[in-house]
Amino acid sequence: MKSTVEQLSPTRVRINVEVPFEELKPDFDRAYKALAQQIKIPGFRPGKAPAKLLEARVGRGAVLEQVVNDVLPKRYSEAVIETKAKVIGQPEIEITKIEDGEELAFTAEVDVRPEIALPDFSTLAVTVDPIEISDEDIDEQLQSLRQRFGTLKAVERAIESGDFVSIDLSATVDGEPVEEASTSGLSHEVGSGQLIEGLDETLIGLKEGESKDFTSKLVAGEHAEKEAIITVTVQSVKERELPEADDDFAQLASEFDTIAELNEDLKTRVERVKKVQQAGEIRDKVLEALLEQVEVPLPEKVVQAEIDAVKHDAVHGFDHDEAKLAEALEAQGSSLEEFEKDTKESAEKSVKTQLLLDAVAEQENTQVGQDELYERIIFQAQRYGMSPDQFIQQIQQAGQLPAVFADVRRGKALAGVVSSVVVTDTAGNTVDTAEMFGNPAEEAEEVSAEELATVADAAEAEAEVEAK
Repeated sequence: MKSTVEQLSPTRVRINVEVPFEELKPDFDRAYKALAQQIKIPGFRPGKAPAKLLEARVGRGAVLEQVVNDVLPKRYSEAVIETKAKVIGQPEIEITKIEDGEELAFTAEVDVRPEIALPDFSTLAVTVDPIEISDEDIDEQLQSLRQRFGTLKAVERAIESGDFVSIDLSATVDGEPVEEASTSGLSHEVGSGQLIEGLDETLIGLKEGESKDFTSKLVAGEHAEKEAIITVTVQSVKERELPEADDDFAQLASEFDTIAELNEDLKTRVERVKKVQQAGEIRDKVLEALLEQVEVPLPEKVVQAEIDAVKHDAVHGFDHDEAKLAEALEAQGSSLEEFEKDTKESAEKSVKTQLLLDAVAEQENTQVGQDELYERIIFQAQRYGMSPDQFIQQIQQAGQLPAVFADVRRGKALAGVVSSVVVTDTAGNTVDTAEMFGNPAEEAEEVSAEELATVADAAEAEAEVEAK
């Protein structure tokens, strides 16, 4: 087999493949064997009919078509390996020549990873906000902890923001009752904004046993988005009593003996959270700095595939009715045109980011260890409320395990760039990124295809242990 590559653009190639017919003999043998099992010819046992008789029955053209259809994917893959083309996306294959007994020729046009010139990472510099911990930050954490140990006490006064109420709700649209919008004994924290728009404002100032009407749009059911007159009746009013922030509370709510020790621990926790936030800011700004400096040609078909996927997911929730999607966007103060523009910009940035970080990973020879891959799978499974083995099975069925691997590799590649970038805060202090991102110079054994399967087996074994 002979294969050559033509560069059509920085992101697209045409692979030309020529296959001599003598190389297709094993493929013809398999085709005849399969036909012999399917076709009964008098005088021959199943699977034993000679090729000439089979050809006479179905025609040489049908056999040739079957062989060509079977060999194209395999020969295309071999050509990709032989030419070392860095293909992405699906190829457009065209058969250019079939001379029976002599040669099969075809072309495959496909998007490829462009050559990307990367800068010296040490020339990049970013500035982030410093980590500042105020008394208000610690008080906020302490207040949240006190609320967890608070108790509700009935009060005989007008409702205030922050009170807890039990209410009855009923609604009418055009004078007709809306049954699905009626409920009784509903618990609600006033000021949380978790129920109907306008409810909290209506409740403030009411007392137990009082009712009041207000107008609001219904958010679900047959009358969704319609204006309704809603009646709210207050059944009870309670306020939350918080325990005193003293040594007794520290002993109740933590392992510490004094409120001073508890406050010091809360300060440590706040600092830890702010470091995570700062690490996120550093990562985002380094990536933005890279994207601004590096020219990344975009493969049009890959970008379009991402756009199509987003649009498909968007209209799926509206029974694939684009007009309904447009109506929903207008209700939110947007439009279908703005949605499509934003989707295109987002897809272009997403593809550019992936190609850029893949180039960084290739240049820096970034390796991903099995433990790192498994850690990401555990994290993703928790996000979706699934066990690791369930998540593994789902992404395997969808063919997404290599994509998870690629995502981990890109993240590690970006962490490596961060280690070379000069990072300072707005106060002029140098930020130590090693503590946040680890040491990317530490080598990890690359995950092989077999080890990808091992990760899946490990998740399944862990699930079995948990079940026992």
